[in-house]
Amino acid sequence: MNSARKYIDLHVHTNYSDGTFTPQEVSRYALEIELAAIAITDHDCVDGILPAMEEAKDRGLEIIPGVELSAEIGDFEVHIIGLLIDWQDSWFNEQLKKIRNARIERMQKMVEKLNSLGIGIKMEEVMALSRDEGAVGRLHLARALHEGGFTHSIRQAFARFIGRPGPCYVKRMIISPKEVIDMIRRVKGIPVFAHPGNMHHDEVIPELVNYGLMGIEVLHIDHNSSASNHYKQLAQEHGLLLSGGSDCHGVGKGYPLMGRVEVPYSFLEKIKEAKKREYEE
Repeated sequence: MNSARKYIDLHVHTNYSDGTFTPQEVSRYALEIELAAIAITDHDCVDGILPAMEEAKDRGLEIIPGVELSAEIGDFEVHIIGLLIDWQDSWFNEQLKKIRNARIERMQKMVEKLNSLGIGIKMEEVMALSRDEGAVGRLHLARALHEGGFTHSIRQAFARFIGRPGPCYVKRMIISPKEVIDMIRRVKGIPVFAHPGNMHHDEVIPELVNYGLMGIEVLHIDHNSSASNHYKQLAQEHGLLLSGGSDCHGVGKGYPLMGRVEVPYSFLEKIKEAKKREYEE
């Protein structure tokens, strides 16, 4: 197949973070819809990469090792995806483990706040929806609230209780954008600003570029054509690579989003070229 006609997805989650598909199911679904490549970008966790690779081996699907990390600027979050990372690096995995442990502590505090409001959710119920070695997050808690009959929907769980600034919201472990970008670059990855249209803070882009940001997610399930064109223009102005993905969480957001954003393979080719220039030449 001509590379110009191949499509990819550089933002996919598995059940090692807050997706509902196993890595194997992610690979099989990507093969079913005939994607050429996908990036496994779980929150604070890289354990889903190898099983996705093993499932896709010799089947015509390229698995790009990635991760999604969260940073704080003032009172809002910035999400940075690391693509083509050295995901087996021991130092990097130790840092991710510390972040995941902080996630568990945060979740316990949110459960305690819910309990104080008379909502009988248990930590065990939340953790049962996560993997012991994976990253527990608010989507797991929202699912537990919905499945326990405490809310009519996952969306309502966020809107009523655990969304910012809901009564049971607890801030995550604070990591600066510079720290996140430095982590990704230390393992020879390409740091990409994820779903900037959801952040509504374009003014931070020059700051992120100064810290070493290399790309921006111009195509995303929540970006309409106007937003995509806007971020393509900003990418050009700041010399950033183009990236894109569905932000698929399996059926965690209602239905699989993978493949619903047409990201050209040329994006990945340029990202690979940039990695070679940055780290290998």
